[in-house]
Amino acid sequence: MNDLWDPTATGVLRLPSGRLVRGRGLRHPLPGGPAPAFGVYLLGKEPPAVSWETRWVRWPDFWLPSDRAAAARALREAWERAATERVEVACGGGVGRTGTALACLAVLDGVPGGEAVAYVRAHYRARAVETPWQRRYVARFRQGG
Repeated sequence: MNDLWDPTATGVLRLPSGRLVRGRGLRHPLPGGPAPAFGVYLLGKEPPAVSWETRWVRWPDFWLPSDRAAAARALREAWERAATERVEVACGGGVGRTGTALACLAVLDGVPGGEAVAYVRAHYRARAVETPWQRRYVARFRQGG
């Protein structure tokens, strides 16, 4: 088992189960400390190569994933792996798409869909999940993915 994230590190969200997931913006420098073991990158175009395992979810800025089933699979994998590995979720700025994905992870972790945005805003970033359709996506996201 890899060491997990430092729960006090910038961008680290603790889910109710205790799983730790780091959210960040790819336009910002890579934070110090250990590298992720797994990353889910939410971008309109393919992300740059990194030395850890990744999943790319095509997700244009301010919108929703182009393939919702693929997004659900990638988020479920991130949630499962976060139990034993350092997992990060990132988009360009680390707010809208990242916040939306983190809120979906909170749903997978047992937070009701209608409360997941508030959970992420309270524990990750106050402006997370930027658009009405992103909030609706989270509210309709199911534990089953």
